[in-house]
Amino acid sequence: MQTTTTTLQRDLRELEEEEPPGTNDTLDRVEEPPSKTAATRRNKLFDYVPETNWNDWKWQFRNRVTSVDELARLIPLSTKEQAQLKLVTTKYPLSVPPYYLSLFDIDNPDDPLRKQALPSFHELGLAGMGVEDPLEEQKDTAVPGLVHRYPDRVLMVLTDLCPMLCRHCTRKREWQYGGWVRTTDEIEAMLDYIRMNRSIRDVIISGGDPLTLSTQRLEQVISELRRIEHVEIIRIGTRFPVVLPQRIDDELCAMLSKYGPLWVNTHFNNSKEITPESARACDRLLRAGVPVNNQAVLLRGVNDTVEEHTRLCQGLLKIKVRPYYLYQCDEVRGTEHLRTPVEAGIRIIEGMRGHTSGLAIPTFVIDLPHGGGKVPLQPDYMLMRKDGELILRNYKYQLFRYRNPNGPRRKKNGHKNNTAARNSTIGQANKRVAVNPV
Repeated sequence: MQTTTTTLQRDLRELEEEEPPGTNDTLDRVEEPPSKTAATRRNKLFDYVPETNWNDWKWQFRNRVTSVDELARLIPLSTKEQAQLKLVTTKYPLSVPPYYLSLFDIDNPDDPLRKQALPSFHELGLAGMGVEDPLEEQKDTAVPGLVHRYPDRVLMVLTDLCPMLCRHCTRKREWQYGGWVRTTDEIEAMLDYIRMNRSIRDVIISGGDPLTLSTQRLEQVISELRRIEHVEIIRIGTRFPVVLPQRIDDELCAMLSKYGPLWVNTHFNNSKEITPESARACDRLLRAGVPVNNQAVLLRGVNDTVEEHTRLCQGLLKIKVRPYYLYQCDEVRGTEHLRTPVEAGIRIIEGMRGHTSGLAIPTFVIDLPHGGGKVPLQPDYMLMRKDGELILRNYKYQLFRYRNPNGPRRKKNGHKNNTAARNSTIGQANKRVAVNPV
């Protein structure tokens, strides 16, 4: 035991000193389409599971792989790897549904789905980087579970339970508290706050994953929100269509269809996640009148090339899912090995522009630290602006002159006021940067 502990400590010191691993050789290999390979892997790993159980989301949820010992019976892990991963899971637990595990290339340690789902020793080795709550959600919490950051919308966090514990999770800090679900009284306090604030027109239901709740309990929340006159839009953030698509069943879709306008934001990160099962789940939602958007996170070794992200977004359009956001991975403690430079995201957007439909190109955003909110980042296409003219470049780097028409005249006082407000905001931002340098 002493030898094992000493070895782990040495490995930990080595990881603290090294850079996060590169990805040049990870995504260049040609993968077989998942629809052709998933059935083979399922037969190899879960051939004993009856079809009725496999298609039952509750069976999938109950039979998640949650220990390293279980995992080692399914995929190749050396004794050293098992010891390292057990150490990681004492701080950051493991949870993967059988369905998602069946999509792995189990013989490839750099498999992009494996990187998202399985613990890595880097989670401890690079633990000195990042913070527990980079978006400072606690600061904007109006009542327990309700984050009110933007004027017209709020975020309801109903649970920290998820079908899969994604290694890049923004709320990774919650894992240490075990699984919890908001009480009836806590949910009622959130609803009361929304009822009293008529500026709130948009409510995002999140977690964890809110679809871990029973359909009946989820309906209790949604139906109460729909009774609030000033709530116009309800959104649900869920990864179930991707990691456990069996959850999107007839009962759920029939319930959701009663409460529109309702939107689902889901979370495909890699083209291997687009399978017949996930496509069917999204189609069911659409047929129930629920549009589906995708919010990908830019992850090292998962989707950080133009080629892979183009494959992902074109594949999403084929299953009628709109690529909405590409997020820079938040600076969460335990995720540094998955984070990329911001330039990688700008390079992806630039590489897609002009080479695929604009519908396939998401908006690249950073969710700013200290609760600053989302800001979009784009390549620079406007090179110069002067004398009523712009100099612009296109995706081929060809330059074009563009006449910039004069805008309507503004009232002098209005102009002064706008300028003063803008200068005041910039001045405040400069002070904040001075206090919290990036």
